Amino acid sequence: MKKAAIMYQDCTAGWLIQDEEGYHFIYDKAYLESRDPKAISLTLPLQSAEYTSKTMFSFFDGLIPEGWLLEVAEKNWKLDLRDRMGLLMNCCRDCIGAVSVHPVMAE
Repeated sequence: MKKAAIMYQDCTAGWLIQDEEGYHFIYDKAYLESRDPKAISLTLPLQSAEYTSKTMFSFFDGLIPEGWLLEVAEKNWKLDLRDRMGLLMNCCRDCIGAVSVHPVMAE
């Protein structure tokens, strides 16, 4: 299982998990109850229920670099291009925009 904290600006907006069943995203309860929570994506509107998918959610997949930048990441960090969650957790800590992805150690 792989898990990442999804940050919106400086707040933990939710959690992205990859397990044997696929991918799961859930908004953090405290974030949902905060003063003015924002959805991280139009395709992932605010809700307390978990989102599930057999494949990486398109919003998160779109954060992964492409082209020469992906080649640099692959060579420097020895990443598997088929491991979308691994790429996301290694390459998307400092994205352009309000959302960033931060690996969480296994519990």
